[in-house]
Amino acid sequence: MNIDKLCMSYIRQELLLAVALFLIALLVMRVWFIDTILTPAIISVSFMLVVAVSIALVWRRVAKGAPDSLPTFFTAVSGFRMLLALAVMFVYYVVNKDTTMLPFFLVFMAFYFASLTHHSIFFASVSNRS
Repeated sequence: MNIDKLCMSYIRQELLLAVALFLIALLVMRVWFIDTILTPAIISVSFMLVVAVSIALVWRRVAKGAPDSLPTFFTAVSGFRMLLALAVMFVYYVVNKDTTMLPFFLVFMAFYFASLTHHSIFFASVSNRS
């Protein structure tokens, strides 16, 4: 199993997923004239990519150094991602004073669950291969 190649594959797939979701958000903006989802989409893409790259790099390090602790790593990643998502939503709520919290929440959750689903499917297939 080539861990470096799998790490880059994970990052590439997550990038493609983020770009696809962002393009869908832009399409929704154009079709239904919803201008309030541009900022949430940018924040969501940024969150998704930063978390994905950091997870991939830490996973590569753990898989090479201590493969026995991978189950602990996956548990910690789930908690870390959720707490970080809650922190991002809280900061957006504090910074943004108008009533755009619901569109932000809906867009952010779409990106969050897509990223979570990709993470689960990718690492389940990697675990089954090894």
